[in-house]
Amino acid sequence: MAQQFKRVLVKLSGEALSGEGGRILDGDMLSSVAEKLARLVKEGTQVCVVIGAGNIWRGARQNGLTVDRVRGDHMGMLATLINSIAMQDYIIKTGVKARVMSAVQIQQFCETYAQYKAIEYLENGEVVILACGVGYPFFSTDTGMMLRAAELKCDAVLSAKNVDGVYDKDPAKFKDAKKFDKLSYSEMLSLGLKAIDTSAAAIGAENGIKTVLFPLSDPENIILAARGESIGTLLYNE
Repeated sequence: MAQQFKRVLVKLSGEALSGEGGRILDGDMLSSVAEKLARLVKEGTQVCVVIGAGNIWRGARQNGLTVDRVRGDHMGMLATLINSIAMQDYIIKTGVKARVMSAVQIQQFCETYAQYKAIEYLENGEVVILACGVGYPFFSTDTGMMLRAAELKCDAVLSAKNVDGVYDKDPAKFKDAKKFDKLSYSEMLSLGLKAIDTSAAAIGAENGIKTVLFPLSDPENIILAARGESIGTLLYNE
């Protein structure tokens, strides 16, 4: 078995948690993902989580609305908090402690993010769910997750996607698209691939954080990725 990462940041898409049928959140998917995160903790991996908000709100121009970019990003941050509180509830139901920490002050709902406090919770076996991005507009989810992974000294970012890895071109459009099992951050950038954005890649490379991009179609993949199994695509620093 491949060596298991000691501390990971798991990035989940909001859309993946919505399941099928047009629901905002799907109880079965939440339960399945929560169970996998709890298993990781029980196996000795420290787990923090970032959840996107695409199931609720995506961008400042959505469904015919035109919202100022800053306000649109604020709306997205709040949507991540909804998803985070839902995931917290389902993790707690597994018997594992979970704590939501927000980048902006919302004391009525959760505590405010603080780096060393978050590390303390991780070391005590709690799942730390990081809500509201980094608290500022114009930061992508990729950049935010990598910044938090660097702050919290994570060994790897496990980024659950709706595709099974990184390809040289869109596999939905090109049957001859080639999937990469491994790819350095510099190779990704030189090939012009959009696996993660440039800022996130720079932070990952500078801090030696591996990124595993894998499909969440089967939540068991979270366990495999955390164990360092060959799944999806591994981004690494040369």
